[in-house]
Amino acid sequence: MKSRLEKLKEALESAVEGMSSEQLSWHPPGKWCAAEVLEHLYQSYVGTTNGFERLMKAGKPLATRPSVKHRVQTLVVVGFGYMPPGRKAPAVAEPKGLPVEKVRNEIGAKMVAMDAIIAQCETRFGGRVRVLDHPILGPLSVAQWRKLHLVHGRHHLKQLVRMREGRTQRL
Repeated sequence: MKSRLEKLKEALESAVEGMSSEQLSWHPPGKWCAAEVLEHLYQSYVGTTNGFERLMKAGKPLATRPSVKHRVQTLVVVGFGYMPPGRKAPAVAEPKGLPVEKVRNEIGAKMVAMDAIIAQCETRFGGRVRVLDHPILGPLSVAQWRKLHLVHGRHHLKQLVRMREGRTQRL
């Protein structure tokens, strides 16, 4: 049985399958192009993988204490599954201009690697212990990190599908 992240991986790949370089690089006014959305996701997977690798090396949770703001933001995004539009991405996840083909060819592998290291941390620390801080949401548990990536990926999947279909409203 496929995990929700595996299904998301397939949906992302399908969303950009067959898109031309022109389609991938077209910018809605004031927004990222499809290539930049993909790279943003790619960078978020790499950043999470790096964070969880630091966690495994440390051998103990690296999370700080959550503030009230962190708790509310986490409830909205992870608890309710709602990714507010128009938020600025953390610097670590901003597109840096990687070649589109590199991102397209490697994004699935980056998701798989991220899921694998998250699973290792879940085995070691459990799913409910806050283990690592997110740059915006603050300290999250392993289960919350998985849900965050699912919600975040679905948010951007909708954008990619609209771009593919040539609809730009509400991007």
